[in-house]
Amino acid sequence: MKKFVLCAAAAALALALVGCGQQETASSAGDAAPAQEQQTEAPDSAGAKAPGPITFTDDMGNEVTVDNPQRVVACMGSFANAWELAGGTLVGVSDDALTAAGWTIASPDVATVGDFTAVNLEAIIALNPDFVIMTSGTGGRGGDSSQADLRDALVSSGIPVAYFQVTTFDDYKRLMRTFTDITGREDLYEQNAAGVAEAIDGIVGAVPAENPPTALVLTTFSGGTRVQASTTQTGAMLADLGVNNLADENKSLLKDFSLEAVIEMNPDFIFVIPMGDDAEAAMRNLEEATAANPAWSALSAVQNGRYITLDPTLYLAKPNAQWAEAYQGLYDSLYGQN
Repeated sequence: MKKFVLCAAAAALALALVGCGQQETASSAGDAAPAQEQQTEAPDSAGAKAPGPITFTDDMGNEVTVDNPQRVVACMGSFANAWELAGGTLVGVSDDALTAAGWTIASPDVATVGDFTAVNLEAIIALNPDFVIMTSGTGGRGGDSSQADLRDALVSSGIPVAYFQVTTFDDYKRLMRTFTDITGREDLYEQNAAGVAEAIDGIVGAVPAENPPTALVLTTFSGGTRVQASTTQTGAMLADLGVNNLADENKSLLKDFSLEAVIEMNPDFIFVIPMGDDAEAAMRNLEEATAANPAWSALSAVQNGRYITLDPTLYLAKPNAQWAEAYQGLYDSLYGQN
């Protein structure tokens, strides 16, 4: 911060200017993995433009206008992280932004507004927000997040609210375009979205054109196991990497997981993502089920070391600025052994 040498009569004004300058905060945010903290540089005249009123259409088709919001509440951990990556600060977040493994929220004195599957409307309004970021999707725990039900109450209170749903990298890039338009930080869009897209293009461009591998993606939790199609986060990445997801051809697997069906399909790769608060219990559940069927050990993926456990902080939570690392991890598993 530049220091201005003023005459003694203007000393009080100088101190006031210094105090105001100290209110500028450097934007930094960690991603879904503990070792993947990102930090963004503080706004400066080279990277930022003066924010003003921005009107956009959210993922529910609502037209939303915000004007340089400073008291923002994000009701999903990945959205909180993305808002900080875009140069914004937060006054409120859902619990997962502070408790889920790997997230690092840099905004000081952030209040919680409840679990993202059931955020507390009163807690949000009490923070006097000038922008609320919500999810239009489900909570990911077998039920509706119910956040869409809060829109009317927020709008009637004069609070701008926008809904987003992020599954693929393109969804994330669109989210970051909106966020950085609001904050005026084009430099952070280039750093945390456009630059990531360029890295992903390089990874995808290296995929062999012939002999695409087959794969299944399983999410396992203490109560059972599910199969992911190519419309899911990890499924979409595998599709970009040239993989033939056998679940796309066997829709019944998406409703009823069957070890026998997996054994019959004999995929080249099996990717497993632990889900829930207890990853060890989730994996133990699947291991006990597979151990009960001797044919499992005869699977090509098992015999060739292609039964791979994925990090849920990259492949279940949204990787945000680490999407390229997520793609690279899958690429290395698929083609690094060739």
